[in-house]
Amino acid sequence: MTPVVPVITSVLVANRGEIACRIFRTCRELGIRTVAVHSDADENALHARVADAAVRLPGATPTETYLRGELIVKAAVAAGADAVHPGYGFLSENADFARAVLDAGLVWIGPPPGAIEAMASKTRAKELMGLEPLKEVTEADLPVLVKAAAGGGGRGMRVVRELAALDEELTAARAEALSAFGDGEVFVEPYVEGGRHVEVQVLADTHGAVWALGTRDCSLQRRHQKVIEEAPAPGLSEELAEELGELAVRAARAVAYEGAGTVEFLVSPDGKAHFLEMNTRLQVEHPVTEAVFGVDLVALQIAVAEGRPLETDPPRARGHAIEARLYAEDPAHDWTPQTGTLYRLAVPDSVRLDTGYTDGDDIGVHYDPMLAKVVAHAPTRADAVRRLSGALESAVVHGPVTNRDLLVRSLRHKEFTTAHMDTGFYDRHLTSLTERTPDPHAPLAAALADAHGRSRFGGWRNLPSQPQTRRYATAGEEHEVHYRHTREGLSADGVRVVHADAGLVVLEVDGVRRKFEVARYGDQVYVNTTALTALPRFPLPTTQLAPGSLVAPMPGTVVKVAEGLTVGATVQAGDPLLWLEAMKMQHKITAPVTGTLSELRVVPGQQVEPGSLLAVVQPT
Repeated sequence: MTPVVPVITSVLVANRGEIACRIFRTCRELGIRTVAVHSDADENALHARVADAAVRLPGATPTETYLRGELIVKAAVAAGADAVHPGYGFLSENADFARAVLDAGLVWIGPPPGAIEAMASKTRAKELMGLEPLKEVTEADLPVLVKAAAGGGGRGMRVVRELAALDEELTAARAEALSAFGDGEVFVEPYVEGGRHVEVQVLADTHGAVWALGTRDCSLQRRHQKVIEEAPAPGLSEELAEELGELAVRAARAVAYEGAGTVEFLVSPDGKAHFLEMNTRLQVEHPVTEAVFGVDLVALQIAVAEGRPLETDPPRARGHAIEARLYAEDPAHDWTPQTGTLYRLAVPDSVRLDTGYTDGDDIGVHYDPMLAKVVAHAPTRADAVRRLSGALESAVVHGPVTNRDLLVRSLRHKEFTTAHMDTGFYDRHLTSLTERTPDPHAPLAAALADAHGRSRFGGWRNLPSQPQTRRYATAGEEHEVHYRHTREGLSADGVRVVHADAGLVVLEVDGVRRKFEVARYGDQVYVNTTALTALPRFPLPTTQLAPGSLVAPMPGTVVKVAEGLTVGATVQAGDPLLWLEAMKMQHKITAPVTGTLSELRVVPGQQVEPGSLLAVVQPT
């Protein structure tokens, strides 16, 4: 009897943000109706707005919403969906959720639950590949890596270099893993210094065909979360690339895999490949493989779920592709996540933009701070690097602080352009990559744009006038600029004002004419890529904080206070005092000085806003 092939007509995406929007895009091209789920915090999010239907998940945190499999299955049935796509993160590698979808009579756009169980747990995957995590850690094993068994993305991951810190890092990793994936299991493995993170995209159908769609290099990482990825991985020998492809296919066949998956390796400096894990889902960096092989992996996932066979041989690779993840975070200050309004986001048409945000959207505290993925494809790696770095440099990003400048500098760094990078890239170069270099003429351009049209009669007088003054802050420094209204228009010392209006200022400096695009949102002013804050003419009195004060660097929840910490305790500079959870990551707050804890203003579970006073350490 010929099996009934399901025809998918409506897909619920059990996810949010960029990946939900990306899956919806393919569904629309295929003529498939789309259903979104959203938390209360995401009620007005882009993915909820663009879907054909949307179902509310009451609550705000992931554990209340996107990790509630029973609510998502109920939403799919209520909305009339006949299939569920999990995206990545959240429940994408949860075998019980896959079973619940299938038990509800829905099509699961992903691998069989048995394959998920075999590979989604990093510990069981290693056992399947003949490897075992460390059971007991000794000094001789250091450094080691603590990893979450149920997920990736840097959550629940810690490098431990001192044995005394192991217990604390295990506890923090378990808490992060539980919050992000609903599973607090972690394990420990050796940490390879100076290695490259290389992975292979696999795709398997229900008829026995398995494709290995080349390699990707994902070595540039912060907090073990990828920042820049590319395909193919540069600098690998043909023998090593072939070996990795064969190992990936072997891993997929070992668990009767179906759909899209990724097998990850750490390649040591001596060229030896170490199996890391198999991600039984679509990867964040899948667009670079799509660009190089000319495929739509989401469309292929849907085709496999409908029982259709793959071609005998995969398509051939063409050119090189690089992806950069644009985050709302401050790399110069411990990668602190940023929140607020994204006033404007626009990139040149020469690159691909995958995002879950549009102009005016709010960036909240509950989820990952990634704003977008920007992808460039070109005939050669050098062309792709140039195209992506140029597009990012000219992109319009108005809102909270982002890692855009870091991305541009990373792409142009000699280690990257010569393909000699490894996972320690940011450990070595972060300071130089995050040096603030605001344009020295940006404050003047902002002032001239602000001055445009302020005078009813053109602003000039027959008598010499005093210069107008404006003050701006940027990169932690204040700048005072002066200009005049004259018979010929606006003027400033040392430059020639060629043109000035509210949105564009053209200055001639030392014979070179330069354009400055200006945008203002309240007190926030953006001049090309320089962000400024307009200051009042006369400084306002401000609240003075006592020396040794700790303030919240971001909005978040106090998840833990150091054991035994009470007012009057003696602390050393650098001692951890409390932990904040924001955007699915825990952030350690340490003592700024050695002294006595004179105030402790928070308790576990308390929500705090940026700048809130957390504690005060009276210096010794």
